Amino acid sequence: MKKENSVFEKIYGVVRKIPKGKVLTYGAVAALAGNPRWSRVVGYALHVNPDPSTIPCHRVVNRFGECSASFAFGGENRQRELLENEGIIFEDGRVDLEKYHWL
Repeated sequence: MKKENSVFEKIYGVVRKIPKGKVLTYGAVAALAGNPRWSRVVGYALHVNPDPSTIPCHRVVNRFGECSASFAFGGENRQRELLENEGIIFEDGRVDLEKYHWL
């Protein structure tokens, strides 16, 4: 469990840095947290996010720029709503990663 906590803390540290109006993909978060193979771990960590007010998990999308169908804090529509409230525009259900991807 301790190792899992340290991995989750690395993931949460990356996600905390994503600025308002920007997104990262699960893969980008994984790479920045230290292991590009942690994409699924990122998804799990965000699903159990202990503090959504300071860990903006809604700013993490899949590699196609799509919201998570299983967004833990209100579903896919809630994630989209949060992103749109930050000025992110969706086209055909996707975020333009060239425009909104952070880094």
